[in-house]
Amino acid sequence: MKLLKDILFRSRIQQVFGSTNVAIEHITMDSRDVKPFSLFVAVVGVSVDGHDYIDKAIALGAVAIVCENIPAYPTGGITFVQVPNSAEALGYIASNYYDNPSENIDIIAVTGTNGKTTTATLMYQLARKLGFKAGLLSTVVNKINDRELPSTHTTPNAIALNKLLAEMVDAGCAYCFMEASSHALHQHRITGVQIKGALFSNITHDHLDYHKTFNEYIKAKKILFDILPSTAFAIVNHDDRHSEVMIQNCKAKTKTMALHSMADYKAKVIENGFTGLHLFIDGQDLYTQLIGGFNAYNILAVYAAARELGLDKMEVLTAISGLQAPDGRFQYFKTPSGITAVVDYAHTPDALKNVLKTIADLRTGNEQVISLVGCGGDRDKTKRPEMARIAAEWSDRVILTSDNPRSEDPDTIIREMKEGLDPVMMKKTLAVTDRKEAIKLACTLANAGDIVLIAGKGHERYQEIAGVKHAFDDFQIVSETLTMLEK
Repeated sequence: MKLLKDILFRSRIQQVFGSTNVAIEHITMDSRDVKPFSLFVAVVGVSVDGHDYIDKAIALGAVAIVCENIPAYPTGGITFVQVPNSAEALGYIASNYYDNPSENIDIIAVTGTNGKTTTATLMYQLARKLGFKAGLLSTVVNKINDRELPSTHTTPNAIALNKLLAEMVDAGCAYCFMEASSHALHQHRITGVQIKGALFSNITHDHLDYHKTFNEYIKAKKILFDILPSTAFAIVNHDDRHSEVMIQNCKAKTKTMALHSMADYKAKVIENGFTGLHLFIDGQDLYTQLIGGFNAYNILAVYAAARELGLDKMEVLTAISGLQAPDGRFQYFKTPSGITAVVDYAHTPDALKNVLKTIADLRTGNEQVISLVGCGGDRDKTKRPEMARIAAEWSDRVILTSDNPRSEDPDTIIREMKEGLDPVMMKKTLAVTDRKEAIKLACTLANAGDIVLIAGKGHERYQEIAGVKHAFDDFQIVSETLTMLEK
């Protein structure tokens, strides 16, 4: 069974029951997706164990099972392959099944707490502006050249990932720019994929509901750099104190970038305003439509990666000047009276602080900053009080509301956010559970010249409540509300 060749090469197969000379027409890790002549990989997930569905997979036509624990009495006529880690094995199997597409396309992966989506999207835009065929795998959308495909995860599972890469290769793409989340790295979703270049943006408080400790979160991010071959390159943000950890024992060629420390690639913010950024990069002035110091890092990462890919310096800088941020990343508009509304995906303490610091830099007088903030349910609870505290520190008025409460009580989430507020902060804070009503309130509190920040959901077009996704668009609601108020 050629699908197993990389697992055999790495001595990861423990034992096999049955024949390996089996024709496989389909691979899956979801028993509901099993068809006749399928290979079913039983993966141990966060809440579901694929081993519990082996019998179902066989009943639906699976002819081979890859698993960590073989049943006590293996079903006759079915091939069982035992491995130490099914998720890791799936990475190699998926890559083999789709004829190892990553060997035929340069993949640039971006990891970090904040900036992954923007950096990957800007690199994709840059490649397209320079005339290259390219793919994008991001939180917001997946793209194969100009064809858009819906995105359900920051990084797809191993099967979906390799299928998309194969489609990119068939479409003639030279590059794929992708986000590599800590979950994906820890769950081996990119195992077996050959990475040409890796970028590290930063690492701050997030996902401790999954990783449990900050150290484990760092280890998950570092996996991307640990798997790089000597033919790849790694670029890290040297202004982040964890950058050295990322590239420790990394086999790839390593480069640094920074705004404030010595680095291989340097940039300086000359001017920052609602009209965009004026940067000085590599001895050249660069004017870009993007806003904020955090975007200066994203732009520098794009420039550094492009240069490591061998692209022409002046062509790259010229193209960068026309790049646009993805939806929900400091997306803003101004009303006729001068109220500015900003919608941003900021859902971590550091991201929220970066956005509010940028707004503070853009203030020209006595404008109020009115911030609406929520925290997601069934996620890292430790950041809830911190998010509220940061919003209150950097805003004149704060509205605490629902984000995606999922299975949690939204009022409980808001109460836990309030734990980060002292009495002075509480006086300028309101709580409105219904997010739409909260947005309307934020708009009514704004006067001419004020800035309204709607944080947390960004590009998302839904709100998940009690397991049900309802249509919801922050940008649409805030723009419609302000337009109606100014009529």
